[in-house]
Amino acid sequence: MITAEEEKILKALDPKELITLTADLVKIDSVIRPETGNTESEVVSFIAEWIRRELKIEPLMEEVQPGRENIIVTLDSGNPGPVLMFEGHTDVVSEGDREKWKHPPFGAVIEDGRLYGRGSCDMKAGVAVNLLTAKALISSGVSWKGKLRLGIVCDEENMMIGIKDYIKKGHADDVDACLVSEPEENQLCLSMKGAIRALVRVHGRMAHGAMPLTGINPNTRMARIILAFEDFERSEKDRCGKDKFLGLPSVTFTVVQAPPEGEPRQLNVMPSQAVGYVDIRTVPKQDHDTIRRTLKDILANLKKEDPDFQAEIEFIEDRPVVYMDKSEPIVQAAASAYRDITGKDEVYNGVPGATDGTFLRAWKGIPCLVNGPGPRHIPHQVDEYVGIDELTEAGKIYCLAAYRFLTRYVVKA
Repeated sequence: MITAEEEKILKALDPKELITLTADLVKIDSVIRPETGNTESEVVSFIAEWIRRELKIEPLMEEVQPGRENIIVTLDSGNPGPVLMFEGHTDVVSEGDREKWKHPPFGAVIEDGRLYGRGSCDMKAGVAVNLLTAKALISSGVSWKGKLRLGIVCDEENMMIGIKDYIKKGHADDVDACLVSEPEENQLCLSMKGAIRALVRVHGRMAHGAMPLTGINPNTRMARIILAFEDFERSEKDRCGKDKFLGLPSVTFTVVQAPPEGEPRQLNVMPSQAVGYVDIRTVPKQDHDTIRRTLKDILANLKKEDPDFQAEIEFIEDRPVVYMDKSEPIVQAAASAYRDITGKDEVYNGVPGATDGTFLRAWKGIPCLVNGPGPRHIPHQVDEYVGIDELTEAGKIYCLAAYRFLTRYVVKA
């Protein structure tokens, strides 16, 4: 049941402003482009100025890398209580081939109830929800407790250096719970898949393409590794089965290059080296240490079969599987908000990948609920979009969830 105080907060949320802010964010290209030097800097500047103007507070700006900043804002109610964090990221993935888009990828075109554009759902809509919820909370005139912290960070799409820096600098130390507004169709995601990222390097010997026997071909040996890892993936799927929320584990070669980037390539030259990047996604029944040992053993066994086989694997990132129970106060607050706004029972799910919330949960033990607007399987595709109705619904859910958590949660001594 929505109270009179909650009605005031909901009325303070302007759906038109939410749509406009989302569109404004989408129009700013925040793809990381090393070839041009483009980063999140322009959209970060836009958000910082919006915060100064609309929230009447000076945001804390922290440089993580040159041209890449985190934005941190703490809104203090003045009353003792919990600390609730809203988290979002400012970078977006490449738009790819613009000719394949129905609408310009940075046009923020609205058609048939959808706002199109790169980052529209992943996750500039979520960032807009975070910002407008904060504004509604403080402009409604309603009394609340504790603090609301905005962590709007860089680099979620790569190595997540933004949230790692945020945590290392102490901004998560006092946080009691976090809402991560990644695109999940406003479903309540209790778990997130783990991830191991690896670099496989295969060494061969350069030779003329017309005389391959004078060299050692790294490509055929890389192919054996790919097939062996595929066999391992198949066995893990059989062993683990399908997790209720996270589905099946996976082992995916996403990049294969021979010769590696930066080395000249010719059609009639067999390269001396091949590299492959592997994206491994894990579920609760898997152990990361065991996976790493198994993959190393695969390479050792291939070496036994071929005296010319020389390869190594380097693990460059580890993101554990994280999950929490429905009984967590932030889940209870969001679930009740979902029911009261939609008139339907809440839907629980899991995130098919990792999010910044992975590190907040794994490193700091913070309950992180992922539930934001946007279709969960459309990010990183052409014609990315967010539904206008779903966006508005998310804003209302966040308003109620935040208020209920901040006013009802009892801080543990």
